[in-house]
Amino acid sequence: MSRQNRPRYNPLPHLLSACAQTLRVKGRKAVSQYKNFRQDAGIWLKELYISLRRTAHHCHEALAGRRYAAPVSFLAVSGALGLVLTVTTLYTVSYAVYVDGENVGAVADQSTVIAAVASVEAMGSRMLGYEYTVDNDISYRYALTLRSDLSQEEVFEDYFSTKMDAVEEDDARLYQITVDGQPMGVIESKAEFNNLLRELKTVYTTGTTVSAEFVEEIQVTPVLLADEVLTIDQMRTILTENTTGETTYTVVSGDTFNAIAYRNDMSMSDLKALNPDVNVNKLSVGQVLNVKELIPRLSIRTVEAATYFEPIPCPVETRDDPNIYKGSSKIITQGVEGEALVTANITRVNGVEKGREVLSSETMREPTTTIKAVGTKPRPKTASNGYYKWPCRGKITSYFGYRRIFGSQSYHSGIDIAGSYGAPIAAADGGKVTFSGYKGNYGYLVIITHDNGTQTYYGHCSSLLVSAGQRVYQGQTIARVGSTGRSTGNHCHFEVRIRGSAVNPLNYLP
Repeated sequence: MSRQNRPRYNPLPHLLSACAQTLRVKGRKAVSQYKNFRQDAGIWLKELYISLRRTAHHCHEALAGRRYAAPVSFLAVSGALGLVLTVTTLYTVSYAVYVDGENVGAVADQSTVIAAVASVEAMGSRMLGYEYTVDNDISYRYALTLRSDLSQEEVFEDYFSTKMDAVEEDDARLYQITVDGQPMGVIESKAEFNNLLRELKTVYTTGTTVSAEFVEEIQVTPVLLADEVLTIDQMRTILTENTTGETTYTVVSGDTFNAIAYRNDMSMSDLKALNPDVNVNKLSVGQVLNVKELIPRLSIRTVEAATYFEPIPCPVETRDDPNIYKGSSKIITQGVEGEALVTANITRVNGVEKGREVLSSETMREPTTTIKAVGTKPRPKTASNGYYKWPCRGKITSYFGYRRIFGSQSYHSGIDIAGSYGAPIAAADGGKVTFSGYKGNYGYLVIITHDNGTQTYYGHCSSLLVSAGQRVYQGQTIARVGSTGRSTGNHCHFEVRIRGSAVNPLNYLP
């Protein structure tokens, strides 16, 4: 056969077959060497890459000089190399993790699963009260996984924690109660505890209660062991007991309302709020006062829907009056308050109001105007200022209220301020002297009636410097300290009387 009629030789099929055969041989060789998974994976990929390079070299030699084969060989080898580079970039050799035969993820290193198991076992041991172990069957299989699909430690922690929760429900028979992180004790029945919480809420709920919740955070944690198990009644006692320590005070001889408030680091208004029915000016020995707000260990916050009538204050119109001293005023026409229908949500803690949100207010009756005369007349020096100053300086030797003196218990209608004989006594406020003379147990006494009708008494004086009917100004010396009348030493007996009744002077002195 002539050269011209001989069929053209096409090497491409043989080339592709040789490439495929080389890949199969090298691939089988790499797999057979894959004993150590992490190390051999790199060797396999490296050898595969080198083999492809060698195959490409042989292909280029075999096709050298052939005009049509060169591009084809280049494309084939390039595609194979690109495939390998793509696989090694996006994928990684990994471990598929199976727990009790179930595939739960894939990891690059078994230490990820080991760390997750250790974390869950430590947490379970703390919660269950015994050494908890993860006894699931964990196995691994080699795999090629997208790097983005590798599982993190948290995935396995969540999985094994779910298994532990099932153990808690099956095994736990005791429950640790904590309030704001503070342990209260261990009980047997979670259901009984939930009933107790509902019972505590009902104390402060009514038919208009919108919501009721505990102020503190309550946690119920399952445990298996405890040194002591409380009954539900014991837990009730713990949760409802007072947390402020001493809450009452018993009045003794010489006590005054003001002194009791001071000793308990309270204001007069706070002490009065806790004792609304107590006459602050007449305490008796043995009387019991609340000195601290009762705060149970568990406080309950309620929201109550309320509808009520609220007064609308009268607008005030002022008019100058030259017959009234400056700083003084009087009502000419007293207005009548209006009335509004209010809808509000009232927030209370343990029954004590803490806030009020007004939702709507509808005026039912408009208020009328109050007309007040305001004084423009210059105030004389002897006019009352409406407040008191100390009549003299010294230690209080006897307080207002019941006391024991001269061998018997008696009611002391003022305070005794110790002073040296002959020390000056000043008017606590301006006003008119309505008595100046000797009066029984008071000894030498001065009584000043002030512009608002109140009176101040200055007793046991050694001498008097003013006369009845005389007007005096605030701070003016009116007498001198002595020990006349029924007295145990030099002092000034000072009284404040409102509408004829003695009140505690300490409530009115700065």
